Amino acid sequence: MRKPQGPGRKRVKLARRSVILGGSMAGVMGVLGWRMRQLGVEQSKQFRLLAEENRVNIRLIPPARGLIFDRRGAALAYNAPIYKIDMVREQAKDPEAVLRRLATLIPLSDAEITNALEQMAKRRAFVPVTVAQDLDWTHIAAVSANAPALPGISPELGHYRIYPYADDFSHILGRVGPVSDYDLSRIDDKDPLLLIPRFQIGKTGLENKLERHLRGSAGEKRIEVNSIGRVMRVLSREESSPGVNVQMTTDNRLQSYTLKRIKGESAAVVVMDIHNGDLLTLASAPGYDPNMFVRGISVDNWNALNTDKYKPLLNKTVTGLYPPGSTYKMVSALAALEGGFIKPSEKIHCGGYLEVYSHRFHCWRSGGHGKMDLHNSLKQSCDVYYYDVAQRVGIENMSAMARKLGIGVSHDISLPGVRAGVAPTKNWKFKTKKKDWVVGDSLNAAIGQGFVLASPMQLAVMTARISSGNKISPRLVNAIDDHPQPVNGREPLDIDPANLAHVRKAMFAVVNEPSGTARGSHIRAKGMQMAGKTGTSQVRFITKEERARGVIRNEDLPWDRRDHALFVGYAPYDNPRFAISVVVEHGGGGSRAAAPIARDVLKFAMELGEMDYKAPEKLSTTPIPLANKGDKA
Repeated sequence: MRKPQGPGRKRVKLARRSVILGGSMAGVMGVLGWRMRQLGVEQSKQFRLLAEENRVNIRLIPPARGLIFDRRGAALAYNAPIYKIDMVREQAKDPEAVLRRLATLIPLSDAEITNALEQMAKRRAFVPVTVAQDLDWTHIAAVSANAPALPGISPELGHYRIYPYADDFSHILGRVGPVSDYDLSRIDDKDPLLLIPRFQIGKTGLENKLERHLRGSAGEKRIEVNSIGRVMRVLSREESSPGVNVQMTTDNRLQSYTLKRIKGESAAVVVMDIHNGDLLTLASAPGYDPNMFVRGISVDNWNALNTDKYKPLLNKTVTGLYPPGSTYKMVSALAALEGGFIKPSEKIHCGGYLEVYSHRFHCWRSGGHGKMDLHNSLKQSCDVYYYDVAQRVGIENMSAMARKLGIGVSHDISLPGVRAGVAPTKNWKFKTKKKDWVVGDSLNAAIGQGFVLASPMQLAVMTARISSGNKISPRLVNAIDDHPQPVNGREPLDIDPANLAHVRKAMFAVVNEPSGTARGSHIRAKGMQMAGKTGTSQVRFITKEERARGVIRNEDLPWDRRDHALFVGYAPYDNPRFAISVVVEHGGGGSRAAAPIARDVLKFAMELGEMDYKAPEKLSTTPIPLANKGDKA
């Protein structure tokens, strides 16, 4: 049986419990005190900074895009101010309700509200989203006056791109447009500017190729806002750095004239300065107005551009590849002369065709040309002469000469989509076609048919190198941010000057002597005589049956089955300055469709006189009025 405890024993236990409880309470209070001291003293700076972030916003300031000028200082792409409205989702609390209130003050449709909400949902809550733009000052004033009822809304001043010459430079300059999810997925660029909704970057052309130069870098402003997100004051501001200016080698007067001259055609014209490689004209027709894309192109306009059989979105000068036809005969002739396979005076008989292994290779003149030497073979564009030459020279030597003259190689001219063309070899055919090379392939290549492909720019380079005797390379940009870009290829070609002289003399005869294929396009003015070579590129197969009946004339065929018309040339003959190439898609004969264009454009270029650069530091940022478009000097 348990003995009852006395009063003394009970007092001892109570005192022990009080000590334990009191010690525990003291420990807890000590910990709380220590934590309070840590928060209030040791970490006060950190939490004060967090509190600052609740009332201070940091916003990026987009830079002005760099300007683009032609060689004379005419502005080809510049910026104009635009008022817009941005919204920050985390400040708005109920974005849709705020947008509905905003719609009572400015033009804002239900579709635009839905799009703005979708854009905000894709981005972090603190990232501003542009919900409206292209507003006038009355709209901005109304929004500012109602700021307390529009949390998260802020009026801003932005810029949009203007192309004053519209379609004249559409393929060279390209266009800008808002950054898309596709853009973000394919470019490795961590620039925070790309996350700003509706921020515009170069999509095509020079705008795309020189994007990092033209874009500039963002500025930053720290603003203080109250509890409803209204801006109270700007705490600090670091201005953005605008993109650098770019000066091109093109001349807006020559470019505008050329496009007027080929209006209505699907065509390409390239004019190149043979002294330094400057591309004075890269004209691709038809063009399009890049201004349509800056603020968003309509579905109807987009469909019209995509379904046009003349392909206005394609830059035919550097992306289009064509069989060069008889303009390639200078390549075959030089390969034969350099290899010692023929002599200029040697004559080859043309009876209208050459039969090789029971297959007939026809000349364009069914009755033949008779006996032809090098001079007359180019002057009258005899095919049989070059069929014979091809069997002696071989495809490897012909294609090596083509590459030496700029065909089959890619030229870096600061444009996207520049293609290398094809200067075929036996190994090339085996790799790409899984077939062996045959003699007929060489015969076709010798007259610029078969597998040979070249862009209009490459044909201009070929002509510039033949006329100058130098390895000159094409050049589209003269200066970036006042820093001149290099001129490449002034060293002599590895071709005997005597052989080049034979070819040049024959090219002069093509245009200026009786029976020359381009005699009808010669320039009479003294000191402006042109040398050149016509070409007709066959795009369909002519059967034996059709030849027996009589070959159908181009004008009697559907447009897309007609031959391409080509011409290459240079002027003045006595003191060469300009090289030109012309391709008229499905234009028929080169002498009829292409040579007259080359004559008119070269004559205009020579009449312009000096086309020297305006010094980059003197370039004006004031755009030339639209009324000056296409004015002659």
